Amino acid sequence: MNNISRRLILLAAASTALYGCSKSETPAPSTPAAPAPAAAAPALPAKIVIGLDDNFPPMGFRDEKGQLVGFDIDMAREAATRLGIEVEFKPIDWSAKEAELNGKRVDALWNGLTITDERKKNIAFTAPYMENHQIIVVKGDSAIKTKADMAGKVVGVQDGSTAVDAIGRDEATAKSLKELKRYGDNVTALMDLATGRVEAVVLDEVVGRYYTAKKPGEYTVLEDNFGTEEYGVGVRLEDAELLARLDKAMADMKADGSGAKIAEQWFGKNILK
Repeated sequence: MNNISRRLILLAAASTALYGCSKSETPAPSTPAAPAPAAAAPALPAKIVIGLDDNFPPMGFRDEKGQLVGFDIDMAREAATRLGIEVEFKPIDWSAKEAELNGKRVDALWNGLTITDERKKNIAFTAPYMENHQIIVVKGDSAIKTKADMAGKVVGVQDGSTAVDAIGRDEATAKSLKELKRYGDNVTALMDLATGRVEAVVLDEVVGRYYTAKKPGEYTVLEDNFGTEEYGVGVRLEDAELLARLDKAMADMKADGSGAKIAEQWFGKNILK
């Protein structure tokens, strides 16, 4: 083999080597990564237990057959249907409602529960769905016409209710009372008002007007009151998914008119906020 032939062979071998190296270093086209699937929303429990005061008409109470009925009962049932879950109603000691909720003996408080800054420390609330006032009810022939006239009088309230707090915020009135007598429920307080054991009762307007309307002339609702409040549904602070789903269900009920229909059945008009 002459020198020229040897050089041609070496040149061809070098070209082949260079081509091979160049080919191996060219990266293969990459396949785009598939997008990660969206995280599924946390599942709700199959059933929630709602704690309530079963002597709180018209929000939640027992009818003549002993069945639980009321505006909040109907609202809760409609919301549960929309969420696809079962609902159970459990009467509780309303003065211990926060302990019942956070002790997981109930999953929600839905019974004319007033939203307050103090309660927000232990309870997560839905958006408010109703406004309420703490009104003063006296006997039809009472000499009490204003808050000032309650000085030296025995006044009834439901223990654990916001009526207690509302009176406390009005220091002048609170200090002027002879006694603030606490009851397990408003109906018993109103019965004691009728018999003269107390001289006035401070309670939620929705309850007071519902009850007094059934006995015209026996009671009078004063123009003075102890302020405006808002009702919301309460759940545990950690139950964010249940809270969000309840909020949506209630917003949908307002939007499509089903909430208004329930309100009209109990109050004769749409009182939803």
